[in-house]
Amino acid sequence: MSKIKVAVLGAKGRMGSEACKAVASTNDLELVASLDLGDSLDQLISSGAQVIVDFTHPDSVMGNLEFAIGNGINVVVGTTGFDEKKLNQIKSWLAAKPSTGALIAPNFGLGAVLMMQFAAKASKYFESVEIVELHHPNKADAPSGTAARTAELINEARSSVKKEAMPDATASGLEGARGALIGDVRVHSVRLRGLVAHQEVILGDLGETLTIRHDSIDRTGFMPGVLLGVRKVVTHPGLTFGLEHFMDIN
Repeated sequence: MSKIKVAVLGAKGRMGSEACKAVASTNDLELVASLDLGDSLDQLISSGAQVIVDFTHPDSVMGNLEFAIGNGINVVVGTTGFDEKKLNQIKSWLAAKPSTGALIAPNFGLGAVLMMQFAAKASKYFESVEIVELHHPNKADAPSGTAARTAELINEARSSVKKEAMPDATASGLEGARGALIGDVRVHSVRLRGLVAHQEVILGDLGETLTIRHDSIDRTGFMPGVLLGVRKVVTHPGLTFGLEHFMDIN
């Protein structure tokens, strides 16, 4: 069986360098290009890449995706900062290349994906829920893509069972003290040296609380999810948002 040819963008970064090592260590994938700032995207074509893994920056990712999708190259994206406008733009590019797939994953940690799914299911049964996400201080966006996606899933789950608005009697306070509001869910962001990527979802009701927490201790923990995305995206044309769609989660 022929190997899937993979290129990594942002290859000198922490996540990109781990992705290069992960791809190179497999028997069914071949690392054909490792590109970083200043390198020509034309190498994606000359290398014959079938899939690109993008761990670059929100300022450059859209240009990378336009080039790759326009040339029929599947994309697996770990770069964050995607809103509805950007997702719609990607869908329009994919519409012109119906056999090309794109995976946008707010988080590649398999445990993180499960945490998000568990939190959404649990939120149907609790009066209140808030999210605290904690990351290293070099992270460019706040809240994290994982936290935003978790809040979206929670909002959808609570809406499906017609949960009432969460109680909050706050009448005054410093701006930002109650965190960002995504739908009905409060999200609090911590940026601190020594952290990698962490998130806890705190659920509460009369007489009890439930905390669901995931900790990424090392970036190698994201690599099984990256490899899963690379292997699956070649057979899933169109836009897929969230790694959970490539996992057997019921």
